[in-house]
Amino acid sequence: MARGNNNRPPPAGSSACSSLVHPSPNMEDISSPYHLSNADHPGIILIPHSLLGPNYNSWRRSMFLALTAKNKVSFVNGSLLQPTVDDLLFSSWNRCNSMVTSWILNSVSKDIANSLMYFSTAYDLWADLRARFHQANGPRIFQLKQQISSLHQGALDVNGYYMKLKIL
Repeated sequence: MARGNNNRPPPAGSSACSSLVHPSPNMEDISSPYHLSNADHPGIILIPHSLLGPNYNSWRRSMFLALTAKNKVSFVNGSLLQPTVDDLLFSSWNRCNSMVTSWILNSVSKDIANSLMYFSTAYDLWADLRARFHQANGPRIFQLKQQISSLHQGALDVNGYYMKLKIL
């Protein structure tokens, strides 16, 4: 007579293959970048304002936060590389990459979106946007430095002065 419960999972480090029980653990695990919820679809708009060009830095920050919340930032920052076509995760990666690409295309102006349609990865698309719009604006930097250097507390309380300084 055997003792113990035969329904217990195998101990950690054993050679029993748990992938037979759960064929797609990466997609079911909500902490996985491959996980997509029922609410995730290509038409959703993740942030309230579109990229127009001059607003790139605020758009990028908002989009980065939204992608981080969706656990998809690894598709744009290059930390999750595209698997080979024969890899079991390729179709999941491709599906999520397409979803992230759609989200980005939905968050840019129509003119910008038209120029991005043929990028094959969200990473390449993100890199192109950075190369195009993340450039230092010399005259604006000069203007901000002048405003900061001429800022005086005057009648403002410390909080008001600090807020004005932070805005600049």
